[in-house]
Amino acid sequence: MSATPSNRPLADRMRPRTLDEVFGQEHLLGPGAPLRILLDHGQCPSLVFWGPPGVGKTTLARMVAGYVDADFIALSAVLAGVKELREAVARAQQQAQGLLARRTVLFVDEIHRFNKSQQDAMLPYVEDGTITLIGATTENPSFELNSALLSRLRVMVLKPLSAEALLQLVQRALSLPERGLGAAPDSLPAHWLERVAGMADGDARKALVLLETVYELARAEGGTDDQVLERFLGKGLRRFDKGGEQFYDQISALHKSVRGSDPDAALYWLARMLDGGCDPGYVARRLLRMAVEDIGVADPRALQVAMEGWQAFERLGSPEGELALANVAVYLACCSKSNAVYSAWKAVRGVVEQTGSLEVPMHIRNAPTRLMKDLGYGAGYRYDHDEPEAHAAGQQFLPDRLKGRIFYEPTERGLEAKIAERLRQMRGKS
Repeated sequence: MSATPSNRPLADRMRPRTLDEVFGQEHLLGPGAPLRILLDHGQCPSLVFWGPPGVGKTTLARMVAGYVDADFIALSAVLAGVKELREAVARAQQQAQGLLARRTVLFVDEIHRFNKSQQDAMLPYVEDGTITLIGATTENPSFELNSALLSRLRVMVLKPLSAEALLQLVQRALSLPERGLGAAPDSLPAHWLERVAGMADGDARKALVLLETVYELARAEGGTDDQVLERFLGKGLRRFDKGGEQFYDQISALHKSVRGSDPDAALYWLARMLDGGCDPGYVARRLLRMAVEDIGVADPRALQVAMEGWQAFERLGSPEGELALANVAVYLACCSKSNAVYSAWKAVRGVVEQTGSLEVPMHIRNAPTRLMKDLGYGAGYRYDHDEPEAHAAGQQFLPDRLKGRIFYEPTERGLEAKIAERLRQMRGKS
């Protein structure tokens, strides 16, 4: 038995019916935008809608089918398998062969959950036009869809809705009769609606769920007490998926902010990750890596600060220990930067892989036995502490094949500037 309009959730009732009712996504649906042009001309290639939850992926798929007068079949990749795909294809073939031949739009929600064989099963039918495939995913299609299927789809990126767009949506839903709540526009304070729009964090579905609940809460309490609202809303959670696209985007933003010497951005992305539920231990480990990779010996204290910050967090825990990580992020962002050791290490590893087991020069070999000394082990070695300035100028330490090769080129920043000058002096005497 289907739900009546009055008891269906507000988010379902407010689902847009036309492109003009869609809030946001102007880059796809505005005048002259690519998807709008295609639909206005009755065209629809196979697509994949990629975006966070609650931005209209399923709604757009349904509207696309309506605009091109196509039969619409919806599947969830969580529940469906090859059997359901074959049934959908059979139905599409019947639609195409009838007297009133119609195309078929096959919508696959969470298409990234289909495995390779399931994705491959759709290929021939997408290729010959039996179905127009529209997939929806919150994950990066480049990683989650196989290349053969992805090459046959146009990727349409849907963006989170702005707070302004969400505010317009909840204002409309509050006062719209039948589909909306049908209440007076001023039945909820304006700042309540703004709070709901902000708490939704770009998700239209979440905004409507919050609005519906807040409205019923106000009716039950017989008023609009701000303390009641705050107790209900509490602390909102920002978008973060602990291992998906947003996770890697945000840790990349944190790393690049530190590398780019922007302490304000570093603090912001650190707070975003911790606020979203990221493991602080993971963040501490990444900060340690930044100290090693992007600062190095330009400021050797960076490694010490990162280690001590990690240890401080482990002793304090959350939330107090998060301030230790904030200290580390700011210090690293403000440090002199150098990847000279990082670059030298990669170069050395490449040379080791290419050149194999080169012999240690005889004069720097260990000679613990008489036989080894008789064979020339250690012969000619000059003890640096017995030389002027404790440096045996010109003594060779690399294998003969790599003689004179320089891997480490210090920068002129921080402590490395002094190291660079020292190396120039020593190398100039060689």
